[in-house]
Amino acid sequence: MKQLRAFMNKEFMECIRSGKMLILLILFVLFGMMNPAIAKLTPWMMEMMSDRMGSTGLAVTAVEVNALTSWTQFYKNIPLLLIIFLLLFSGILTTEYQKGTLINMITKGMKRWKIIASKEMVMLLCWTAGYWLCYGITYGYTDFFWDNSVLTKIWFPALCLYLLGVWLITVILLLSTIFRSSSSVLVMALGIFAVVYLLGLLPALSSYMPVRLMESTGLLTGIEGADQYLTAIIAVLLLSLGNTVASIICFNRSEI
Repeated sequence: MKQLRAFMNKEFMECIRSGKMLILLILFVLFGMMNPAIAKLTPWMMEMMSDRMGSTGLAVTAVEVNALTSWTQFYKNIPLLLIIFLLLFSGILTTEYQKGTLINMITKGMKRWKIIASKEMVMLLCWTAGYWLCYGITYGYTDFFWDNSVLTKIWFPALCLYLLGVWLITVILLLSTIFRSSSSVLVMALGIFAVVYLLGLLPALSSYMPVRLMESTGLLTGIEGADQYLTAIIAVLLLSLGNTVASIICFNRSEI
């Protein structure tokens, strides 16, 4: 455990020195504030558009803004935050290959599975802290301007998107044990997501695909029930566990 903690501390220090931690903190806080801010400014922006487009004969109708508008912005922006997060961490293992630092660690007695475990735990901790920080800021401002109680199951859709991010993190880590460049990792991750997305369009498979969790915003208004996403959640958890095990196996067998 001492080796694992030491390597995790090393990873956290690397994130701080490289600026990743600061970038993520700024982005998660900014997006958390931006979601209710955009919703609050929407009527004003629509009024401005109405004044400018009135002379052309086009009419812009008034928009009713409430807590749902703010949370809709949250679920629209989180995929972009997730993409940025994965871009920042796509080289978490490939840079070690290029620098040759892994050889020194392994020859000094560092177990390979501890390297994988520490890197995954650091990514998961960063994702968890940033995601729920963004969620908390959005929740606070939305509740201040409107009333969150008018919506149902606010936390469950957020949990769904959070778990989707966990799955993609394990995909990135698995691909990092196979490929030696971050660009290859990103391209293959995009390919895997595209395949899973296309499979999710098939009615027989849609409820089992991780991308099903992206549709969970219907829970906010009670249109859908949480039980409709339990299969996808179980599938994501099993796939994430499988990716972690596969990452350890691939890394143990790879030549460094």
